[in-house]
Amino acid sequence: MTINQTQDAIIEEFSIYDDWMDRYNYLIELSSELKPLDNAYRNDNYLISGCQSRVWIAAELKDGNIIFSADSDAIITKGLVALLIRVFSGHTPKEIYEAELYFIDKIGMSENLSPTRANGLVAMIKQMKMYALAFMSKQNS
Repeated sequence: MTINQTQDAIIEEFSIYDDWMDRYNYLIELSSELKPLDNAYRNDNYLISGCQSRVWIAAELKDGNIIFSADSDAIITKGLVALLIRVFSGHTPKEIYEAELYFIDKIGMSENLSPTRANGLVAMIKQMKMYALAFMSKQNS
């Protein structure tokens, strides 16, 4: 599935919820789908700055694709990072780096997150794209 196909699937999933409390509950549900993060990644090297809650994101390159893993101490944030992993994980560094994330606006997340959560979301996306850029640089050297 392409990044855009995954985004479209997420938009469709969220469209069944009429209000934001239901969407928040769905985010909480998604947080439980994240695989546990290895303790080796629960340190400052993987901690995302700019997030009010603590979020760790790790990435590894397997067979030309980036596999992300993450965790957070806040349940809503954990649901947000679970969505990002679903969109990005398993794609090439170039695909991730060049991806336009439109699902965030389409599901109404932009206007329904607190400013601190919105800043954290931007920081998570930025870090994931930085991982992609770093892997692209390694592949080209």
